[in-house]
Amino acid sequence: MALSPMEWAVVALSLKVSLVAVLGTMPVAYGLAWLLARRRFPGRMLLDALVHLPLVVPPVVTGWLLLVLFGRNGPIGAWLEQVLGVTLVFRWTGAALAAAVMALPLMVRAMRLSIEAVDRRLVGAARSLGASKWRAFATITLPLSLPGILAGAVLGFARSLGEFGATITFASNIAGETRTLPLAIYSGLQMPGGEDQVTRLAIISILLSLGALLVSEMLVRRSAGSRAHVL
Repeated sequence: MALSPMEWAVVALSLKVSLVAVLGTMPVAYGLAWLLARRRFPGRMLLDALVHLPLVVPPVVTGWLLLVLFGRNGPIGAWLEQVLGVTLVFRWTGAALAAAVMALPLMVRAMRLSIEAVDRRLVGAARSLGASKWRAFATITLPLSLPGILAGAVLGFARSLGEFGATITFASNIAGETRTLPLAIYSGLQMPGGEDQVTRLAIISILLSLGALLVSEMLVRRSAGSRAHVL
């Protein structure tokens, strides 16, 4: 059951892609979660639907949309290449982008629930004592919602590890560049005699995802306990 050097490379690439996807998405996810939890504005329901759209449309469609927008001839992709010299399509960074988009809804949902659970009376009390909006946010909302932020990050990490459809559509299945765990398992299924490789990689994938889910559940319970203690 020992992994070969090529399989270790696949695991390392998957971890790198997932980590970059989560770290890059966290500020956006938290900003959207706070906006949806604390503000009422025209188009709020539409924004909420757009955030959760990757959960309901086929991942291949999400990958196609990324290809249209971030491909070399796409409006964003062409600008990135011409101005910054950055190419995402067929690169591991493209795989990270696809994973980030697919993980975003889960991260936003976990963070939003955590923010909504913060008692607004605590924020109001801080404001009444002279704290500015930013100080009240930094000392009340952010610390109390931190377990939800971490839970969302872990869920996003687990989702990124399992991303397949959008990745293979946008970044392709290139060994050593974009072939993450799901793509390597798919490639092994297409290869005669690849059953052993598929088994090893599938076990690694299950263990990583299970570990992430357990950590997420622990953080959610800790968040609930912290809120109960505050109340």
